[in-house]
Amino acid sequence: MVNIDCKINIDEIVEKIVNKELKVYQLDKMFGEKNAVLIRRKYLEKVSNVKTNHIENYTIDEKLAMQKNIENMIGVVQIPLGFAGPLLVNGAFAKGEFNVPLATTEGALVASVNRGCSIITKCGGATVRVIDDKMTRAPIIKTNSVVDALKLKEWILENFLKIKEVSESTTRHGKLISISPILIVGRNVYPRFTFKTGDAMGMNMVTIATEKACLFIESELKKEGIDVDTIALSGNVCIDKKPAAINLIEGRGKSVIAEVFLKEEYVNKYLKTTSKAIEQVNTYKNLIGSAISGSLGFNAQYANIVGAIFLATGQDEAHVVEGSMGITTAECTKEGLYFSVTLPDLPIATIGGGTRVEPQNECLELLECAGTGKSEKFAEIVGASVLAGELSLIGALSAGHLAKAHSELGR
Repeated sequence: MVNIDCKINIDEIVEKIVNKELKVYQLDKMFGEKNAVLIRRKYLEKVSNVKTNHIENYTIDEKLAMQKNIENMIGVVQIPLGFAGPLLVNGAFAKGEFNVPLATTEGALVASVNRGCSIITKCGGATVRVIDDKMTRAPIIKTNSVVDALKLKEWILENFLKIKEVSESTTRHGKLISISPILIVGRNVYPRFTFKTGDAMGMNMVTIATEKACLFIESELKKEGIDVDTIALSGNVCIDKKPAAINLIEGRGKSVIAEVFLKEEYVNKYLKTTSKAIEQVNTYKNLIGSAISGSLGFNAQYANIVGAIFLATGQDEAHVVEGSMGITTAECTKEGLYFSVTLPDLPIATIGGGTRVEPQNECLELLECAGTGKSEKFAEIVGASVLAGELSLIGALSAGHLAKAHSELGR
């Protein structure tokens, strides 16, 4: 619980906020971060007539949080945290058994993922690879005509190295690797800038770099008598925090594939079903069902596992919508079941953003994924965890156990 300086009259300050004599964002500098948090909370209690007995209890550093992660802080919301594992991962970066922290309020989720972890580990582990790694930003650049739009596109292609030099001058870690595709709609141009961002998720990094590049493009084109104007740094071709076919196809963030092979006897023993039944459920549910509904998620529950890991480890939770896209593959073979998950769009980080918040950083440390040089390892663990959850759920559906599991766990 936060204690306020006894010299400060809370009621008097709250009244000034109510009477609009003070702004809540001014409190940090006037009274210090700890006091500001308490005053804002007391203000909300007064105007809502609700006593906040739980959000006032926390251990995180308010000053650091308000510098990097939150404005108008009033406390902390707690989410139940569990873990699934051990999960055996055979990755290029993640090697060995991991206990995966999952933050969720959905009953039966951790139990389901845990069952998948157990089965995968008994069957030799999940093979996982990061097949691509990039972050994107796509501005809107307006020209006077389609003729000028084409000239702009050609200029960007011909001067990529100059643009690369300018954009990379803003960052020590970001590397511009391509500007593609460059889409034209009417007289507007949408170039998709693609960067490597190291262990940071990198949206702020690529936004600043792209802004510098756009200013350079504008000034250089005007020298050639072509007027161009950057309307917005994001033109939704990036595409950030929304499901989109371009990200499903081209990838964004970390693109990850995780796979496992189960002998038929193990499918029978551990999942209480058959490889053929799992293949059939996956085809009719994840592939045909998703296609007929127009879904971009050809899977059963990627968002469940991605969301729970993101909340536990301080990722940008809005990127769960991107992480929910992907394709689950189930193939019945002569020997048993080949099962895989493909996640083309997994924006994650092991440094920066919410990863520095103390509880979330501890969860990354539990995975030995906190800090630099760990993002590929973390991505492989996330991919393997999604595989575990997906295998468990499709297995339960194939065996007819889904409702039973929720009923037995009291959900």
